[in-house]
Amino acid sequence: MAYQSPPFRSQVSTAADSFARNREDHLALIEKMNGILERSRTLSDAARPRFEKRGQLLPRERLTRLLDPGSPFLEIGNMAGYLLDDSNPETSVPGATQIAGIGYVSGTRCMIQVDDSGINAGSMTRTSTRKGCRVMDIAIEQKLPFVHLVESAGANLLEYEVEMWMAGGGIFARLARLSAAGLPVVTVLHGASAAGGAYMPGLSDYVVGVKGNGKAYLAGPALLKAATGEVADDAELGGAVMHSQVTGLVEYLAEDDAHGVQLCREVVARLNWNRRCPSPPAQDFEEPFYSPEELLGVVPVDYRQPYDAREVIARLVDGSRFLEFKPAYGITLLCMQANIHGMPVGILCNNGPIDPDGATKAAQFIQLCDQSDTPLLFVQNITGYMVGTQYEHAGMIKHGAKMIQAVTNARVPRLTLMIGASFGAGNYGMCGQGYDPDFVFSWPNIQIGVMGGEQAAKTMSEVFRAGAARKGRDVDEAMLSAQEEKVIAHYDRQSDAFYTSGRMLDDGLIDPRDSRRVIAMALQTCWEGRHRAVSPNAFGVARM
Repeated sequence: MAYQSPPFRSQVSTAADSFARNREDHLALIEKMNGILERSRTLSDAARPRFEKRGQLLPRERLTRLLDPGSPFLEIGNMAGYLLDDSNPETSVPGATQIAGIGYVSGTRCMIQVDDSGINAGSMTRTSTRKGCRVMDIAIEQKLPFVHLVESAGANLLEYEVEMWMAGGGIFARLARLSAAGLPVVTVLHGASAAGGAYMPGLSDYVVGVKGNGKAYLAGPALLKAATGEVADDAELGGAVMHSQVTGLVEYLAEDDAHGVQLCREVVARLNWNRRCPSPPAQDFEEPFYSPEELLGVVPVDYRQPYDAREVIARLVDGSRFLEFKPAYGITLLCMQANIHGMPVGILCNNGPIDPDGATKAAQFIQLCDQSDTPLLFVQNITGYMVGTQYEHAGMIKHGAKMIQAVTNARVPRLTLMIGASFGAGNYGMCGQGYDPDFVFSWPNIQIGVMGGEQAAKTMSEVFRAGAARKGRDVDEAMLSAQEEKVIAHYDRQSDAFYTSGRMLDDGLIDPRDSRRVIAMALQTCWEGRHRAVSPNAFGVARM
């Protein structure tokens, strides 16, 4: 048996008052997160009487029946739209009227999108298009079949925005690209799919239509009458039965929602998708020696309170074992080799701002992982790169640039987990969203932005004082203090995890205790995507 490093020896006392305080702070944020996420389910479930009257399953019931029992589901964009579609934190509902994520259907790993038609009939918000594009981009990158359970009133005409209409074309373009990339698109038409939404089934490779409720038309009865004066009922105009007999838009006709989902599962099963991808090598792995439950006590909610990032990694990786790369050099940026669920991974995490030595070490480590085809995990708690005369003379710019070059151009899977601060160029160097990581997830305590509110306020005050001195003017300190308070409030509001996740600056918020499971699922998805053979063509499969 190959030599293994001994488990990391933790210096954290789980009996310490600081541990208990950290845990309580995290639990409060987790409770807040779960409460906000529950709003979507509660609002959707309130439509049950209407669904039962139509003989339908609720959207989440459709998802449950679609997924293999007991299999994992990695939700994407759980906070999308929060504080954006509705700016009131007391009433804003996350999710952008969609439930999306990676799950198993008939043993096949798929990207799944479910229109949450229990909320405003599934009408799209300004964030819905962005979320839909993101999940389809992941499907294309990771070579996943795309399964869509459709029932949506389309764009909300009362909240029309020209940008939203324009971006909607990206949804249809991605459906075409999925098919052309050899990635099957399977749609269940549970309810109405009108106007541009009619192209959701129209651009799918396989369509299951639910008798009675499933409908697709470019112009619904109301629009048709307003535009042409023609009067037609739903079923005649675009019902699932008509499309199965007349237009050929529907391949499989289902009696009801449950039957439609079952037919979808059979369609996916008959793809025999897994024959085109080797099974990953069987790996026995140890659970961490230290429980992931302890993460809540290890990491302070306030990013300004220091802690040893090794304590975090010891609660994420197999056996709490890792091999640290150049541990005595560039000590504020840690580079480690470890395994998660038996899968090798190179980990970069922060023990302070990045200095020239740390940037140089990181650039080399990233290139070595790229050479050995080892996925990279960036665990962010970073306030930025070091500044000052000493660091400028030491080449901070060129060494930081080398790190960013390596981060940007690494060919291996790159995953990002944000667990504390994520400010300025530190976000960039640690593979923030702008660097197209395969997945990026956040804890609910993170703070993200160009800089912290206090730093921004002090910077602006110094600029103001310098300008006043040049002009020989006195400084109104009371005015300056009031301005600082406004700047701090403005920056801090936008750096909050719930605010940024609502704008999809990540793929969702997660409970810190789920980090190991989420990372493992993401690593497995990336492995499969890079080992799967597909049969692309020059254009999507044409509907006949």
